Amino acid sequence: MDVIEQAAGPDDAIQQWPRLRLERRKATSLVEQIVQEVSLLVKQQSLTQGSKMPSVRQFAKCNAVSTFTVVESYERLITLGLLSSRRGSGYFVNRPANLVSPAAPSPQLIQDALSPDLYSGVSTALPVGSGWLPPEWVGDDTLLDSVRQAMRIPSQRMRGYGNPLGFPSLRQHLAQTLSQDLFAVDSEQILLTHGATHAFDLILRTLCKAGDVVLVETPGYSNLISLIRHHGCIPVGIPRDASGLQLDVLTEKAVLHQPKIMFVNTVLHNPLGTSLSQPQVHRLLALAEQFDFWLVEDDIYRELCPRPEPSLAAMDGLRRVIRVGSFSKVLSPALRVGSICASHSLTGELLRVKMLAGLTTSEINERAVLHALSSSQYRRMTERLKRQLDQGQLRAQEILQCAGLQLLAQPRGGMFVSAGLPNATQSVHQLTQQAQEAGILLAPDHFFSLQESPYPWWRFNIAWCDAPLLQQFLRSL
Repeated sequence: MDVIEQAAGPDDAIQQWPRLRLERRKATSLVEQIVQEVSLLVKQQSLTQGSKMPSVRQFAKCNAVSTFTVVESYERLITLGLLSSRRGSGYFVNRPANLVSPAAPSPQLIQDALSPDLYSGVSTALPVGSGWLPPEWVGDDTLLDSVRQAMRIPSQRMRGYGNPLGFPSLRQHLAQTLSQDLFAVDSEQILLTHGATHAFDLILRTLCKAGDVVLVETPGYSNLISLIRHHGCIPVGIPRDASGLQLDVLTEKAVLHQPKIMFVNTVLHNPLGTSLSQPQVHRLLALAEQFDFWLVEDDIYRELCPRPEPSLAAMDGLRRVIRVGSFSKVLSPALRVGSICASHSLTGELLRVKMLAGLTTSEINERAVLHALSSSQYRRMTERLKRQLDQGQLRAQEILQCAGLQLLAQPRGGMFVSAGLPNATQSVHQLTQQAQEAGILLAPDHFFSLQESPYPWWRFNIAWCDAPLLQQFLRSL
């Protein structure tokens, strides 16, 4: 790597900073390359403890990368303990006594989490890492009958695109249900979407611009991280573990980055299966108020929860919180119907962006959802599903622990449990590849995390954990 001279401020001496040799054609991302190179320089003491790093703009200019790339790289180096930041002063080098240079990740290890086989539902492999339940768990009869009813749409309704906000009768039904169960809302505050991911996309398009910092849970929803980066925004991770969100870290990041928005999976978190406590929800709302950022509540698993849990939207009254819902988990992901609940003023702007990005959503799908929700069988179906999930959780946890895996957290219910191998001698990629060769699709840790995990772990869908094929594979580990 070359060395360039760079003039510092009037009180600083001229310092020499390395210009990294970054290869844009490598499968490894520029962020990963920068993290590896700086880690090596710290280990070799080419960058000494206490020395000041170039500013984000200086580093970006001398290495011909974007400021977004530099911010994310510095953020990861801070997480690794190699850099520290001082408000108003910049970034400085740390040198932990036990520093070990991180191994270069396999190109497979940084693959996008959007694996077609995990989403298509047509693969012959066992979808242990998937995010949907088998049709027999949900109940084929209710869903198929709802689809047949929806296809009887009046012919005059086939001539237009439909209501821009979404099918009015479904929005009225949602408003009535939410007002009874959680918080007061009217149908004009509800915008229907093509599922939760479409809702996240509309919110990012509406509220954020390139370069904005967006806070996310880590581990968290894998597609969301990719979507944030696609919009040119900078995802900054707030650790979430068995005890919940690390709110002290959130405070530090909010002071440092002045985020625009934060996405939070309050109930039955994906992938841990945990829920935030009442005190944590209260403090989270206070922090959003203090640092003036929006909270997007990913609330798509609430109907699967066996007990009442706190709601950000209910406590806030949709002043600073935007609630995202979906019917993919209880009914079917094939219907692709989700919802956004927001204040009246924000709903209008979200509607404008929805029309610009794709006009309206499918009234046929929305009619099918309404028929299902209105069915006399729906409540019985959801109660039966919650009991089945509770039993499946116990069985899945027993299977994983008997196979020597350690749970990352104790789920509060729902369809996911995450577990790993603290003493594994192989990488998560090697083990995931072995599972695939055995006919099993797993969802490895890097799908969900912004930083490298200390040991291999996976998200397991409990509906497939009692399959003999999986149990045989786990025993082989």
